[in-house]
Amino acid sequence: MNLKSCFAALTLVAFIVMGASHVRADVITDANIRAADIASKAPGTPTAVRVMAFVQVSVFEAVNAITARYPALQAKIDAPAGASVDAAVAAATRTALLKLMPSQQAAIDADYDRALKLVPDGPAKSNGIAVGEQAAAACLARVDEASGSPDTYRPHTTPGAYVPTTLPAVPDWGKRKPWVMTSGTQFRPGPPPALTSAIWARDYNEIKAIGAKNSAQRTAEQTALAKFWEATAPAVYWPVARSVAAVPGREVTANARLMAIAGMAMDDALIAVFDAKYAYNFWRPITAIRSGDLDGNDATERDPSWTPFIDTPMHPEYPCAHCIVSASLGTVLEAELGGRPAPILSSASSTAGGAVRTWNSVGEFVQEVAVARIYDGVHYRNSTEVGTAMGKQIGELAVKSFPKPIR
Repeated sequence: MNLKSCFAALTLVAFIVMGASHVRADVITDANIRAADIASKAPGTPTAVRVMAFVQVSVFEAVNAITARYPALQAKIDAPAGASVDAAVAAATRTALLKLMPSQQAAIDADYDRALKLVPDGPAKSNGIAVGEQAAAACLARVDEASGSPDTYRPHTTPGAYVPTTLPAVPDWGKRKPWVMTSGTQFRPGPPPALTSAIWARDYNEIKAIGAKNSAQRTAEQTALAKFWEATAPAVYWPVARSVAAVPGREVTANARLMAIAGMAMDDALIAVFDAKYAYNFWRPITAIRSGDLDGNDATERDPSWTPFIDTPMHPEYPCAHCIVSASLGTVLEAELGGRPAPILSSASSTAGGAVRTWNSVGEFVQEVAVARIYDGVHYRNSTEVGTAMGKQIGELAVKSFPKPIR
């Protein structure tokens, strides 16, 4: 490679790296970056995804109140003529985050102040702030309705027998009020494969070989994928959405709409997946492989010391949560692209040392997430397929449920 070609390649790499987490299209994507960083400090991925859904719906309502391109999702807000969209986005983001992440007030207010400094003082700014606050307040009125039930999980045991005392994650999350689904059970799949089935033997032996901590069969590239997708939403998923929002020529309300649909779809996806997880209570590979002599299948040989590549999440295995989230987001993005080729999609992962990955299509991104969870040693192939199919259904419903443009 000559010096000129080398410089060009390095420039492209630098652009991709910067774009993975800080690609800039407009005020919507800029606010999304800041909100996702703050939401990532929530106690657990489901909570963080829920926070971002409320933020993005609040932002859409604020922007749309000013531009009037779509019917309102919540109560209609009368926006004064000339109200600042930028001020409205900042105020809606701040109001939603303060309600849902009060422990992060200092960071929330600092981001808000930085955003407002870019807006000239005057009626447009003050009116925009008022619109944003009203929009968030209308959206947040449903917070209590969507908060879920108290934690009433009962560990599976017999009287007097010891079981691990760390409780599983969000056992009642599936009972939350969804955004677009009728309930958390709407897309509940059929049960996982029978332990005597050929599918179970296939999945058991695949993950036993390729998902083990010190697997000799997992390639360097597969290990890199496994490390990358140990990361969880929102920090690792929203950059993919921003890759589409950053396409030149997009209008601000369209981006607010895209982020709102994506937020609702991913939040509903986790409601659906946790409903199914606790309905079936299916064992993780670390449990199954260490107990392979108990499943009644002669094709599954026990390994009493087997461990997965990453730490196993604290909730039942079936279906795959990463897969349902990525597929719900991917389906929303494909609908937004409307058959046009996708831009280069990119994201960075905190669990892979900030490594950046790129994808040439939405389907490539969704498929990578699914196989990575097999390489991680925490999900069987059938579970990734079922989770992906559920995510696609939820993404389609979110797109269909959103109001069509007025003009």
